[in-house]
Amino acid sequence: MDQLQFLTWVRGPGLDLSITIFVLAVIWRLVEIYGLGRKQDLSAPRSVPGASGWHTLVRRSLPPPGMLRTSPVSYIGGYVFHVGLAVVVVLFAPHIKLIQGLLGFAWPGLPSQLVDFVTVVTMVAMVVVLIDRITKPVKRFLSGFGDWFTWTLTFLPLLTGWLAVHHLLLPYTLMLALHILSVEALLICLPFTKLFHAFTAFGSRWYNGAMNGHKGVPV
Repeated sequence: MDQLQFLTWVRGPGLDLSITIFVLAVIWRLVEIYGLGRKQDLSAPRSVPGASGWHTLVRRSLPPPGMLRTSPVSYIGGYVFHVGLAVVVVLFAPHIKLIQGLLGFAWPGLPSQLVDFVTVVTMVAMVVVLIDRITKPVKRFLSGFGDWFTWTLTFLPLLTGWLAVHHLLLPYTLMLALHILSVEALLICLPFTKLFHAFTAFGSRWYNGAMNGHKGVPV
């Protein structure tokens, strides 16, 4: 299989297979999570300011007081690479064209130079967060194979995409194929790893806040 045949496969059958696995697995995981039986809380709700699902959702999406000063790399780096990753995925013109081909609708993208800058900043933030995790004994102790694996799964599409756009390291056809392949690996693994928090983080925060808010406990 030459480079062009490899690219043709990852853009065709490989992409179809990965999207199918991704969609079915996400649906299965969501049904599994939200289909769990929960006992009805028959106690009278207690009205306490700040005790609700929405308050918890907002509070848990912001750093706790003092934590930006205590652990700036974790919070600032985390926010930068999450926002940057979202920008690269949904506001880069070629990605929008791909989504349009799959879903039938599109939206305006950002200038390629700006997306290129965001990509570099996002990769730098991810590397800084990784170094911080490796060099801090407690974080390193708490990290397992899943953490390193998901970091790699997330980083490779950014790196290979950036290299492909700039025609660096490998021939463009091969690098583009590797970029698409890395995205497909990410899609296939996402529902079965910690990366699934992309679908559950906000819902779980709201639910925890709503349940505790019913008892009058702000969290």
